[in-house]
Amino acid sequence: MAEMLQVLDAATKAAKLPLGLTPDDCKTMYRAMLATRLFDQRGMNLQRQGRIGFCVPSMGQEASQIGTAFAAPKDDWIYPSYRTHSIAILRGVPFRTLIDQLYGNATDIVKGRQMPNHFSLRQWNLVSISSPIGTQISQAAGTARAIQIRGEQKAVWTYFGDGGTSEGEFHCGMNFAGVWKAPCIFVCENNQWAISVPVRQQTASESFAAKAIAYGMPGVKVDGNDVLAVYQAAKEARERAIAGGGPTLIETFTFRQGPHSSSDDPKRYQPPEMLETWKKKDPIARFQAFLEKKKLWTPEWEKALTDEITADLAKAVDAAEQTPAPAVDTMFDDVYATLPPHLVEQREAVRQQIRTSGAIQDTGGKFPL
Repeated sequence: MAEMLQVLDAATKAAKLPLGLTPDDCKTMYRAMLATRLFDQRGMNLQRQGRIGFCVPSMGQEASQIGTAFAAPKDDWIYPSYRTHSIAILRGVPFRTLIDQLYGNATDIVKGRQMPNHFSLRQWNLVSISSPIGTQISQAAGTARAIQIRGEQKAVWTYFGDGGTSEGEFHCGMNFAGVWKAPCIFVCENNQWAISVPVRQQTASESFAAKAIAYGMPGVKVDGNDVLAVYQAAKEARERAIAGGGPTLIETFTFRQGPHSSSDDPKRYQPPEMLETWKKKDPIARFQAFLEKKKLWTPEWEKALTDEITADLAKAVDAAEQTPAPAVDTMFDDVYATLPPHLVEQREAVRQQIRTSGAIQDTGGKFPL
Protein backbone atom coordinates (compact mmCIF):
# COMPACT_ATOMS: atom_id res chain seq x y z
CA MET A 1 0.00 0.00 0.00
CA ALA A 2 1.31 3.47 -0.92
CA GLU A 3 2.60 5.52 1.98
CA MET A 4 0.43 8.48 2.96
CA LEU A 5 2.13 11.87 2.89
CA GLN A 6 2.12 13.73 6.21
CA VAL A 7 3.88 16.85 7.44
CA LEU A 8 2.20 17.30 10.82
CA ASP A 9 2.63 14.35 13.13
CA ALA A 10 0.21 13.27 15.86
CA ALA A 11 1.73 15.85 18.20
CA THR A 12 1.08 18.59 15.59
CA LYS A 13 4.80 19.08 15.08
CA ALA A 14 6.49 19.80 11.78
CA ALA A 15 10.21 19.99 11.25
CA LYS A 16 9.77 22.91 8.86
CA LEU A 17 7.18 24.52 6.65
CA PRO A 18 6.80 23.24 3.08
CA LEU A 19 9.09 25.14 0.71
CA GLY A 20 7.79 28.58 -0.16
CA LEU A 21 5.22 28.79 2.64
CA THR A 22 5.58 31.71 5.06
CA PRO A 23 4.10 32.27 8.53
CA ASP A 24 1.70 34.83 7.03
CA ASP A 25 0.62 32.23 4.46
CA CYS A 26 -0.20 29.86 7.31
CA LYS A 27 -2.36 32.48 8.99
CA THR A 28 -4.17 33.17 5.71
CA MET A 29 -4.85 29.46 5.28
CA TYR A 30 -6.12 29.18 8.84
CA ARG A 31 -8.45 32.14 8.38
CA ALA A 32 -9.94 30.60 5.24
CA MET A 33 -10.44 27.27 7.03
CA LEU A 34 -12.15 28.95 9.98
CA ALA A 35 -14.28 31.13 7.69
CA THR A 36 -15.41 28.02 5.82
CA ARG A 37 -16.44 26.29 9.05
CA LEU A 38 -18.40 29.34 10.23
CA PHE A 39 -20.01 29.76 6.79
CA ASP A 40 -21.14 26.12 6.88
CA GLN A 41 -22.55 26.43 10.38
CA ARG A 42 -24.49 29.54 9.38
CA GLY A 43 -25.72 27.90 6.18
CA MET A 44 -26.99 24.83 8.01
CA ASN A 45 -28.74 27.01 10.58
CA LEU A 46 -30.42 29.02 7.83
CA GLN A 47 -31.69 25.84 6.21
CA ARG A 48 -32.96 24.38 9.49
CA GLN A 49 -34.79 27.65 10.14
CA GLY A 50 -36.48 27.43 6.75
CA ARG A 51 -34.80 30.55 5.42
CA ILE A 52 -33.02 28.77 2.56
CA GLY A 53 -33.99 25.52 0.89
CA PHE A 54 -30.74 23.59 0.80
CA CYS A 55 -27.15 23.56 2.01
CA VAL A 56 -24.03 21.43 1.41
CA PRO A 57 -21.52 21.71 4.27
CA SER A 58 -17.84 20.77 4.06
CA MET A 59 -17.09 20.42 7.77
CA GLY A 60 -14.00 18.28 8.28
CA GLN A 61 -12.65 18.80 4.76
CA GLU A 62 -11.29 22.32 5.11
CA ALA A 63 -7.61 21.29 5.02
CA SER A 64 -8.14 19.16 1.93
CA GLN A 65 -9.61 22.08 0.02
CA ILE A 66 -7.63 25.04 1.34
CA GLY A 67 -4.33 23.16 1.18
CA THR A 68 -4.76 22.36 -2.51
CA ALA A 69 -6.32 25.69 -3.49
CA PHE A 70 -3.56 27.68 -1.78
CA ALA A 71 -1.11 26.14 -4.26
CA ALA A 72 -3.23 27.41 -7.17
CA PRO A 73 -2.62 31.00 -8.32
CA LYS A 74 -5.80 32.92 -8.95
CA ASP A 75 -5.48 32.66 -12.74
CA ASP A 76 -5.53 28.85 -12.56
CA TRP A 77 -8.93 27.44 -13.46
CA ILE A 78 -10.98 25.57 -10.85
CA TYR A 79 -13.66 23.00 -11.73
CA PRO A 80 -15.23 22.51 -8.30
CA SER A 81 -17.71 20.14 -6.78
CA TYR A 82 -20.66 21.41 -4.75
CA ARG A 83 -18.71 20.99 -1.49
CA THR A 84 -15.77 23.26 -2.29
CA HIS A 85 -17.05 26.76 -1.54
CA SER A 86 -13.99 27.09 0.71
CA ILE A 87 -11.99 27.80 -2.46
CA ALA A 88 -14.26 30.73 -3.26
CA ILE A 89 -13.73 32.06 0.27
CA LEU A 90 -9.96 31.67 -0.07
CA ARG A 91 -9.98 33.49 -3.41
CA GLY A 92 -11.74 36.46 -1.85
CA VAL A 93 -15.28 36.00 -3.09
CA PRO A 94 -17.41 38.22 -0.79
CA PHE A 95 -19.74 36.51 1.64
CA ARG A 96 -22.55 38.60 0.17
CA THR A 97 -22.02 36.99 -3.24
CA LEU A 98 -22.12 33.49 -1.74
CA ILE A 99 -25.08 34.17 0.54
CA ASP A 100 -27.08 35.76 -2.28
CA GLN A 101 -26.64 32.53 -4.23
CA LEU A 102 -27.96 30.48 -1.29
CA TYR A 103 -31.08 32.65 -1.35
CA GLY A 104 -31.36 32.89 -5.14
CA ASN A 105 -32.35 36.56 -4.93
CA ALA A 106 -32.17 39.44 -7.41
CA THR A 107 -28.46 40.08 -6.82
CA ASP A 108 -27.53 36.40 -7.13
CA ILE A 109 -25.08 36.15 -10.04
CA VAL A 110 -27.05 33.24 -11.51
CA LYS A 111 -30.43 34.90 -10.79
CA GLY A 112 -31.83 32.04 -8.75
CA ARG A 113 -31.45 29.51 -11.57
CA GLN A 114 -29.19 27.16 -9.63
CA MET A 115 -29.68 25.22 -6.42
CA PRO A 116 -27.99 26.69 -3.32
CA ASN A 117 -24.28 25.85 -3.07
CA HIS A 118 -24.06 25.65 -6.87
CA PHE A 119 -21.98 28.75 -7.44
CA SER A 120 -20.89 30.19 -10.78
CA LEU A 121 -18.02 32.63 -10.28
CA ARG A 122 -16.40 33.52 -13.60
CA GLN A 123 -14.59 36.54 -12.19
CA TRP A 124 -12.66 34.24 -9.88
CA ASN A 125 -12.01 31.47 -12.46
CA LEU A 126 -14.42 29.14 -10.67
CA VAL A 127 -16.50 27.30 -13.24
CA SER A 128 -20.21 26.76 -12.61
CA ILE A 129 -21.02 23.84 -10.34
CA SER A 130 -23.49 21.20 -11.48
CA SER A 131 -25.23 18.50 -9.49
CA PRO A 132 -24.57 15.48 -11.74
CA ILE A 133 -21.59 13.70 -10.21
CA GLY A 134 -18.26 13.94 -12.02
CA THR A 135 -19.24 16.02 -15.04
CA GLN A 136 -16.57 18.58 -14.17
CA ILE A 137 -13.74 16.03 -14.45
CA SER A 138 -13.70 15.64 -18.22
CA GLN A 139 -14.46 19.34 -18.65
CA ALA A 140 -11.35 20.19 -16.62
CA ALA A 141 -9.24 17.83 -18.72
CA GLY A 142 -10.45 19.57 -21.88
CA THR A 143 -9.68 23.00 -20.49
CA ALA A 144 -6.21 21.83 -19.47
CA ARG A 145 -5.61 20.61 -23.03
CA ALA A 146 -6.71 24.00 -24.38
CA ILE A 147 -4.31 25.78 -22.03
CA GLN A 148 -1.55 23.43 -23.17
CA ILE A 149 -2.23 24.20 -26.85
CA ARG A 150 -2.14 27.92 -26.13
CA GLY A 151 1.16 27.59 -24.30
CA GLU A 152 -0.15 29.28 -21.15
CA GLN A 153 1.64 28.75 -17.85
CA LYS A 154 -1.49 27.74 -15.97
CA ALA A 155 -2.98 24.62 -14.47
CA VAL A 156 -6.53 23.36 -14.11
CA TRP A 157 -7.81 21.83 -10.89
CA THR A 158 -10.87 19.64 -10.51
CA TYR A 159 -12.44 18.35 -7.29
CA PHE A 160 -14.63 15.30 -6.73
CA GLY A 161 -15.39 12.78 -4.01
CA ASP A 162 -14.63 9.09 -3.72
CA GLY A 163 -18.03 8.36 -5.25
CA GLY A 164 -17.13 10.41 -8.31
CA THR A 165 -14.41 7.91 -9.24
CA SER A 166 -17.14 5.41 -10.15
CA GLU A 167 -18.47 7.70 -12.86
CA GLY A 168 -17.43 7.37 -16.49
CA GLU A 169 -16.37 11.02 -16.49
CA PHE A 170 -13.54 10.16 -14.10
CA HIS A 171 -12.07 7.54 -16.42
CA CYS A 172 -12.62 9.69 -19.52
CA GLY A 173 -11.00 12.78 -17.99
CA MET A 174 -8.07 10.92 -16.48
CA ASN A 175 -7.33 9.05 -19.69
CA PHE A 176 -7.59 12.17 -21.86
CA ALA A 177 -5.31 14.22 -19.60
CA GLY A 178 -2.85 11.36 -19.26
CA VAL A 179 -2.52 10.80 -23.01
CA TRP A 180 -1.97 14.49 -23.74
CA LYS A 181 0.05 15.21 -20.58
CA ALA A 182 -2.32 18.09 -19.99
CA PRO A 183 -1.69 20.36 -16.96
CA CYS A 184 -4.64 19.05 -14.95
CA ILE A 185 -4.63 18.25 -11.24
CA PHE A 186 -7.33 15.82 -10.15
CA VAL A 187 -8.22 16.14 -6.46
CA CYS A 188 -10.17 13.19 -5.07
CA GLU A 189 -11.48 14.06 -1.63
CA ASN A 190 -11.87 10.65 -0.06
CA ASN A 191 -14.21 11.54 2.78
CA GLN A 192 -15.19 7.88 3.30
CA TRP A 193 -18.79 8.21 2.13
CA ALA A 194 -20.52 8.77 -1.21
CA ILE A 195 -23.65 9.92 0.59
CA SER A 196 -24.38 6.60 2.36
CA VAL A 197 -22.08 4.27 0.37
CA PRO A 198 -18.82 3.50 2.24
CA VAL A 199 -15.48 3.32 0.46
CA ARG A 200 -15.28 -0.47 0.83
CA GLN A 201 -18.32 -0.73 -1.44
CA GLN A 202 -17.00 1.90 -3.85
CA THR A 203 -13.74 0.38 -5.03
CA ALA A 204 -11.53 -2.71 -4.73
CA SER A 205 -8.36 -0.64 -5.16
CA GLU A 206 -6.04 -0.29 -2.19
CA SER A 207 -6.39 3.48 -2.63
CA PHE A 208 -7.83 5.97 -5.07
CA ALA A 209 -4.35 7.35 -5.72
CA ALA A 210 -3.38 3.92 -7.09
CA LYS A 211 -5.82 4.41 -9.97
CA ALA A 212 -3.43 6.98 -11.45
CA ILE A 213 -1.06 4.22 -12.59
CA ALA A 214 -3.49 3.05 -15.26
CA TYR A 215 -3.58 6.53 -16.80
CA GLY A 216 0.16 7.15 -16.85
CA MET A 217 0.33 9.82 -14.20
CA PRO A 218 1.59 10.12 -10.60
CA GLY A 219 -0.86 9.31 -7.83
CA VAL A 220 -0.33 10.79 -4.37
CA LYS A 221 -2.20 9.84 -1.22
CA VAL A 222 -2.02 12.58 1.39
CA ASP A 223 -3.37 13.07 4.90
CA GLY A 224 -6.33 15.28 4.04
CA ASN A 225 -6.57 16.66 7.58
CA ASP A 226 -2.97 17.92 7.46
CA VAL A 227 -3.16 21.19 5.55
CA LEU A 228 0.62 21.47 5.24
CA ALA A 229 0.95 18.02 3.68
CA VAL A 230 -1.92 18.75 1.29
CA TYR A 231 -0.28 22.02 0.26
CA GLN A 232 3.05 20.29 -0.33
CA ALA A 233 1.49 17.62 -2.55
CA ALA A 234 -0.50 20.23 -4.47
CA LYS A 235 2.46 22.55 -4.97
CA GLU A 236 4.58 19.71 -6.36
CA ALA A 237 1.75 18.62 -8.67
CA ARG A 238 1.33 22.12 -10.08
CA GLU A 239 5.06 22.60 -10.63
CA ARG A 240 5.11 19.32 -12.53
CA ALA A 241 2.06 20.31 -14.58
CA ILE A 242 3.31 23.69 -15.79
CA ALA A 243 6.76 22.23 -16.52
CA GLY A 244 5.16 19.85 -19.01
CA GLY A 245 5.19 16.81 -16.75
CA GLY A 246 1.48 16.19 -17.15
CA PRO A 247 -1.38 15.59 -14.71
CA THR A 248 -1.46 14.27 -11.16
CA LEU A 249 -4.13 12.51 -9.13
CA ILE A 250 -4.14 13.61 -5.48
CA GLU A 251 -6.19 11.60 -3.00
CA THR A 252 -6.83 13.52 0.19
CA PHE A 253 -7.71 11.03 2.92
CA THR A 254 -10.21 12.87 5.08
CA PHE A 255 -13.69 12.59 6.63
CA ARG A 256 -17.00 14.36 6.23
CA GLN A 257 -17.93 15.40 9.77
CA GLY A 258 -21.46 16.43 8.87
CA PRO A 259 -24.23 15.30 6.53
CA HIS A 260 -23.80 14.94 2.80
CA SER A 261 -26.27 17.80 2.55
CA SER A 262 -28.98 19.37 4.68
CA SER A 263 -31.32 16.66 3.33
CA ASP A 264 -29.16 13.83 4.68
CA ASP A 265 -29.00 12.17 8.13
CA PRO A 266 -25.63 10.41 8.52
CA LYS A 267 -26.75 8.81 11.80
CA ARG A 268 -28.78 6.36 9.71
CA TYR A 269 -25.71 4.77 8.13
CA GLN A 270 -22.57 6.04 9.89
CA PRO A 271 -21.20 4.32 13.02
CA PRO A 272 -21.10 6.98 15.78
CA GLU A 273 -17.64 5.89 16.92
CA MET A 274 -16.29 6.69 13.45
CA LEU A 275 -17.29 10.33 13.76
CA GLU A 276 -15.81 10.56 17.26
CA THR A 277 -12.52 9.11 16.05
CA TRP A 278 -12.24 11.61 13.22
CA LYS A 279 -13.25 14.57 15.39
CA LYS A 280 -10.01 13.99 17.30
CA LYS A 281 -8.21 14.63 13.99
CA ASP A 282 -10.20 17.75 13.15
CA PRO A 283 -8.15 19.70 10.55
CA ILE A 284 -8.81 23.12 12.07
CA ALA A 285 -7.93 22.10 15.62
CA ARG A 286 -4.86 20.29 14.34
CA PHE A 287 -3.57 23.29 12.42
CA GLN A 288 -4.45 25.59 15.30
CA ALA A 289 -2.27 23.53 17.66
CA PHE A 290 0.61 23.72 15.18
CA LEU A 291 0.27 27.50 14.81
CA GLU A 292 0.16 27.92 18.56
CA LYS A 293 3.44 26.03 18.90
CA LYS A 294 4.93 28.37 16.29
CA LYS A 295 3.56 31.39 18.21
CA LEU A 296 1.32 32.28 15.27
CA TRP A 297 -1.97 31.69 17.08
CA THR A 298 -3.40 33.09 20.31
CA PRO A 299 -6.86 32.84 21.89
CA GLU A 300 -7.19 36.60 21.43
CA TRP A 301 -6.51 36.37 17.71
CA GLU A 302 -8.96 33.50 17.40
CA LYS A 303 -11.70 35.50 19.11
CA ALA A 304 -11.07 38.58 16.99
CA LEU A 305 -11.08 36.49 13.83
CA THR A 306 -14.26 34.65 14.80
CA ASP A 307 -16.04 37.89 15.74
CA GLU A 308 -15.02 39.53 12.46
CA ILE A 309 -16.11 36.61 10.28
CA THR A 310 -19.37 36.12 12.19
CA ALA A 311 -20.23 39.81 11.84
CA ASP A 312 -19.47 39.76 8.10
CA LEU A 313 -21.70 36.71 7.66
CA ALA A 314 -24.52 38.36 9.61
CA LYS A 315 -24.32 41.47 7.41
CA ALA A 316 -24.41 39.35 4.27
CA VAL A 317 -27.45 37.40 5.49
CA ASP A 318 -29.30 40.58 6.50
CA ALA A 319 -28.64 42.14 3.09
CA ALA A 320 -29.66 38.99 1.23
CA GLU A 321 -32.93 38.73 3.13
CA GLN A 322 -33.81 42.34 2.30
CA THR A 323 -33.21 41.73 -1.42
CA PRO A 324 -36.25 40.72 -3.49
CA ALA A 325 -36.46 37.71 -5.75
CA PRO A 326 -35.25 38.05 -9.34
CA ALA A 327 -37.64 39.90 -11.65
CA VAL A 328 -39.95 37.57 -13.54
CA ASP A 329 -38.60 38.72 -16.90
CA THR A 330 -35.16 37.35 -16.02
CA MET A 331 -36.54 33.87 -16.73
CA PHE A 332 -36.35 34.77 -20.40
CA ASP A 333 -32.94 36.47 -20.43
CA ASP A 334 -29.41 35.30 -21.26
CA VAL A 335 -30.24 32.63 -23.85
CA TYR A 336 -31.04 34.52 -27.05
CA ALA A 337 -29.79 37.92 -28.22
CA THR A 338 -33.27 38.39 -29.67
CA LEU A 339 -36.13 36.46 -28.11
CA PRO A 340 -37.84 34.05 -30.53
CA PRO A 341 -41.62 34.44 -30.96
CA HIS A 342 -42.60 31.52 -28.71
CA LEU A 343 -40.66 32.99 -25.75
CA VAL A 344 -42.07 36.45 -26.38
CA GLU A 345 -45.53 34.84 -26.21
CA GLN A 346 -44.69 32.99 -22.99
CA ARG A 347 -43.26 36.12 -21.38
CA GLU A 348 -46.38 38.08 -22.20
CA ALA A 349 -48.55 35.29 -20.76
CA VAL A 350 -46.63 35.45 -17.49
CA ARG A 351 -46.88 39.24 -17.40
CA GLN A 352 -50.62 39.02 -18.02
CA GLN A 353 -51.02 36.51 -15.20
CA ILE A 354 -49.25 38.90 -12.83
CA ARG A 355 -51.41 41.83 -13.99
CA THR A 356 -54.53 39.75 -13.43
CA SER A 357 -53.77 37.95 -10.17
CA GLY A 358 -50.86 39.96 -8.77
CA ALA A 359 -48.48 37.00 -8.75
CA ILE A 360 -47.36 33.94 -10.65
CA GLN A 361 -49.57 30.99 -9.86
CA ASP A 362 -48.10 28.84 -7.09
CA THR A 363 -48.32 25.23 -8.21
CA GLY A 364 -47.29 23.96 -4.77
CA GLY A 365 -44.68 21.41 -3.90
CA LYS A 366 -41.73 21.54 -1.56
CA PHE A 367 -38.07 22.03 -2.39
CA PRO A 368 -37.13 18.86 -4.35
CA LEU A 369 -34.27 17.83 -2.06
